[in-house]
Amino acid sequence: MTTLTLAARQEEHTTLRPLPWRRMAWVTWRQHRIALGGVAAFLGVLAVWIRIVGLQLHHAYTAATTCHTGSATCADLVTTFNNMNHVLIGGYVLQIVPALIGAFVGAPVLARELETGTFRYAWTQGFGRWRWTLAKLVALGLVVATAAGAISVLLSWYYQPYLATGNQSLSLSEASPLAPGLFDLRGVSFAAWTLVAFAIGALAGLLIRRVVPAIVTTLAAYTGLSLAAGNFLRQHYLAPLVTSTLNGAGSANGPGSALVLSQWWTKGGRFQFHSWMDAPPTLIKACATPPAGGGKSAPVSLYQCFAQHGYTQLTWYQPANRFWLFQWIEGGWLLALSILLIAAAVWLVHRRVA
Repeated sequence: MTTLTLAARQEEHTTLRPLPWRRMAWVTWRQHRIALGGVAAFLGVLAVWIRIVGLQLHHAYTAATTCHTGSATCADLVTTFNNMNHVLIGGYVLQIVPALIGAFVGAPVLARELETGTFRYAWTQGFGRWRWTLAKLVALGLVVATAAGAISVLLSWYYQPYLATGNQSLSLSEASPLAPGLFDLRGVSFAAWTLVAFAIGALAGLLIRRVVPAIVTTLAAYTGLSLAAGNFLRQHYLAPLVTSTLNGAGSANGPGSALVLSQWWTKGGRFQFHSWMDAPPTLIKACATPPAGGGKSAPVSLYQCFAQHGYTQLTWYQPANRFWLFQWIEGGWLLALSILLIAAAVWLVHRRVA
C-alpha cells in the first residue's frame, strides 16, 4: 500500500456521510425497550389505580355535596368522603415517581455502555459519539416526559374534589394548589421534574461510569433539588402578598385557597410574636379569663381578644390564582436545567470520554 493509496482511503473515510437520525431511533428502541416497557407498565398500573380510587372519591364527593345538610345520612356521607384514600391526599407518595424514572432509566443510559465497554464498539458504527449521545438522551427524555405529562393530567382530575371551593362544607380544609406535595404533581411541573430527573441520571451515569452508584447519586441529587425547590425557591417566584385579619388563621388565607408563608402578630407597627403560643403570658391570661360577674356577653375567639388589646395579625401568602404562572416559571427553569445537563453530557462525551 502506497502513501497515495492510504491518503485516498483516509479522504474517503472522512467524507462518508453520517447515518440518518432515524437509524439511531431504532437502535435506541432496541437497546432500551426493556426499560421503556418497565416505565410503561409501572405508569400504567399507577394510572389504573388512580382512576379506580379517583372514581370512588368523585362519587363520594358528589353524594356529600348534593345531600341536604343537617340529616344523619349527610353526616355519614361527609365522613365517608373525609376518610377516603389518605394515601394520596398529601401527594408525597407520588413524589418518588420522577426520581425512580431518573434513577432506573436515566442513570443506566450511558453508565451501562461505559461500565461494560461497549461504547468503544458503538462509537465506531458511523453515527458519531456526540450524535449517538444526543439522539439517545433526547429521544428517551421526550418519551418519559410525555408519559409523566399524561399521568399529571390524571392526577389533576383526581385532586379536583380537594381543590373545589365548596369542599369546606365537608369539614375538609380547602387544599392550596400551591402546597408542597401537590403543586409539582399537576400542570407542566410533573413532566418537567421527570425530565430533569432523567437528565440528572444520565449525567451522573456518564461521570461515575457505574450503574449502581449512578442510581444512588441520582436519587440523592433529585431529592436535594426537590426539597430546595419546594421549601425555598417556589415561594419566592413572585413577591408574596400581605394581608391582616382579626379572625385568626382561617381567614388569613387570602382569596381562594392561598399558600400561607408566614404570620406575625404586630402592635404599634412592631413585630411582637409569631403565634399565640409565643404571646405574653399576661395577654393569654387576659384573653382566657371569662367575663367578670358571670355575665352573658358573647364569647370571643383568642384572635379577636388579641385584636381588642391592639394586636394585628399580618399574613404573607401566595394567592391560588398564581398557580399557572408558578407552573410555567418552575417548568421553564427545570426545562432549562434539563437542557443544560444533557448538553453537558454530550459535550463530555465529545471532548473528554476516551
